[in-house]
Order: sequence, then C-alpha cells, then structure tokens
Amino acid sequence: MTHATHTIPIQPANILLASKRLHHVVRRTPLIRNANLSKLYDCNVWLKREDLQKVRSYKLRGAYNMMSQLDAEDLQRGVVCASAGNHAQGFAYSCKKLGARGVVFMPVITPRQKVSQTMMFGEGFVEIKLVGDTFDDCATAAKQFTTEQNMIFVPPFDHPHIIEGQGTVAVEILEDISEVDFLFMPLGGGGLSSGMGTYFKTFSPKTYIVGVEPEGAPSMSAALKAGHPVTLDSIDRFVDGAAVKRVGDLTFGICQMVLDDMALVPEGRVCRTILKLYNEDAIVVEPAGALSIAVLEDFADRIRGKNVVCVISGSNNDIDRMPEIKERALQYEGLKHYFLIRFAQRPGALKEFVNNVLGPNDDITRFEYMQKTNKDSGPALVGIELQQRADYETLIGKLQHYHIDFSEINKDDKLFGYLV
Repeated sequence: MTHATHTIPIQPANILLASKRLHHVVRRTPLIRNANLSKLYDCNVWLKREDLQKVRSYKLRGAYNMMSQLDAEDLQRGVVCASAGNHAQGFAYSCKKLGARGVVFMPVITPRQKVSQTMMFGEGFVEIKLVGDTFDDCATAAKQFTTEQNMIFVPPFDHPHIIEGQGTVAVEILEDISEVDFLFMPLGGGGLSSGMGTYFKTFSPKTYIVGVEPEGAPSMSAALKAGHPVTLDSIDRFVDGAAVKRVGDLTFGICQMVLDDMALVPEGRVCRTILKLYNEDAIVVEPAGALSIAVLEDFADRIRGKNVVCVISGSNNDIDRMPEIKERALQYEGLKHYFLIRFAQRPGALKEFVNNVLGPNDDITRFEYMQKTNKDSGPALVGIELQQRADYETLIGKLQHYHIDFSEINKDDKLFGYLV
C-alpha cells in the first residue's frame, strides 16, 4: 500500500494529552496474551480488550475527549449525536459525566437493548429520538435538528478530538508492550485506525499496521482504491460497528498515510470467530470486535514468530443475534445448506429422501412446505446441517443419483434472503 506524503493533521502530543484527560474517566483496559491464538498461529497474539471498557467499547474515549473540550457555554446549549450503538453509549456516558443535556438520534430499527443501554449510561441526561429506517436517514435528521436547536454535533469519527481520543488505545498498548510487529484494528469510519495509526507511526514506526473491514462494507478499501472517499451504493450491515457507506474525509486522509495494509473479512468468518472466542476463551465480542482476530488466518505465514496485537473494539452484542451468528458461521464453514425440493406427489417420498439421500450424520434443521395458490403444496424448503464440509459433495451426488428435483438456495442471494 502506497502512503501519501502529506503531514498527518493529528499530533501525537495531542493524543498523549487526551490520554491524561481521559485518565479518570475511561478504564485502562488490559492487554492480554491469548494462549489459544498464539499456539494456533505460532506467535504471540495479544488482545487489547476494549470490550471491557466501561461502556463495553472504545467509543467513550473519543466522545468524552471532544465533549470535555467544549466550553461551558457550548455544553449548556446541549449536544447531539447519531448512532445505532457504541457511539451513542459513549456519548450518553459523557453527557452524564459532564452534566450536559444530550439528544441521541437512532434508527427506528435499533434493537431495544441498545436503546435501553444508552438510556442507562445517560442516567437522565439524554433523550432518544428514533428516526428513519437507516443510519443515514437518522444522521441527516440529527444534523438538521442540531442546526435548528443551535446545539453541538458530536460525530462518530470524523473530528480531530474524536480521533485523538480513540488514539489513546495505542498509548496504553505501547506502555504495556514495547515491541509490536503487527497491529490489527477494526475499521468502520476510520476514527480508531486514524488515531492509533498516527501514534504508532511516531512511537513504533516498525509496526506493520493493518485496518480490517467486513467484506460487505469495504468503504475504506474503496476510498483508498479511488484516491478519495466514496459513498457505497449498498452495504451488508451485519457487522454494524464497522459498516458505514462512506468513511470520513479527515479519517481517509490520515489512514492513507498511516495504514500499511487493508484487509477484508467475510461476515461468515466473523461469526465463526465470535463463536470460537466464546466457546474457547469465554470472551463475548460484537461482530466488529471480532474483525481483528478473524483476519489473522490471512496473515498466518507473515505473523509466525512475531508479536501481534489485535484490538477487540467492543462487546455490545445483542444475545438475540446469536442464532443468526451461528447460522452464518455454519454456512461459511460449508456445513449448512438450504434447498427447495419438489418431492414426488406419492406416499413415502419423504421417507425415501431421508433414508436414501441423507448421510448418517446429516441433520434436517428446517422443513417447510411452500404453499401454492391452489390446494396443492409447492416445493419444500429444507435446511440440512452437515458434520463435515466434505459431506456436501456426497449429498449433492445422492440428490442427483436419486433424481431429486432440487434447487440450491445458498447460491442465490436474493432467493436466500427472501426465504431464509
């Protein structure tokens, strides 16, 4: 990746000042060597546990750093933010800490858990307005409200004080470990990567810095390729903490200078990583928090024998999402498949399918007849879970051998989204 040669607009000295400013507000999160990951990749994998932050993400750092530098008159006017998750909670906590009136705009579809968490951290200092079906609609309404009410807007990433606050994560890492060969950070709007990248380039220039995006929301990758921020037509919002259509203008310019590499991770691998971290290490992470670990397999040869730091950015994961996370993980691993099957209209057809087609370890996890407009049943939606990826070829072979009339839904995104 080619670096721009301009001067970085964020000063490391200001990140150090932010660290002092935040000293009594944020929790100094631990940097923990993970034995399982270190053994798997034959290196030293250190996890920066921002999931253990007071609001369960690093976002408190930037929000408080910006808001605490507003003068008393600006704070009295009140502050506004737009967020569907972590930024809202860091903003709400900062409002309570500073005694400022805050208004949080969230999309109508925001899970109730995130709304209640934001209210809890704000403790009466914030009100929440649910507006629009998407974050973009919500952000537009928030900025319009800010102007009309003569208040102060606190952006999620594209502001120097926000970036400097997020950069304090790097200060703590380099105080705990002096030699870092690789640094992996989740990247959404670019605030964390800009701040941490700036600090590392100054105080640990040998560190290879990698920003990690979800495959379905490659906004920074697209911007770096184009040479300027671009607005993506559509994104997969599953990795909600890192899914933005457009990165910031300021963060783009900084990331262009400080990142050594960009990497994309499939959402299914993110889900597999979430489950592995929970099952093997009892660590609960949100999808964005798993990005920096999910990417390691793509760098396995390069990180062998090295000191590697992965930032776990947050743990605000709604438990209601776990079935979807397991589903995506199984599909990514090639263990879960969906078919539309048109069974012969005669007795025993289903029994023959189970006995002849399914292997001894295959399991039907979903069976649903699709009703047609007349009285006859249409095809059946059948979900099959396998024990091994290799069993897929056997399954397809049997479907063909016994002349089963089937369509594979997994390979048709639109049909899959509609039926499953």
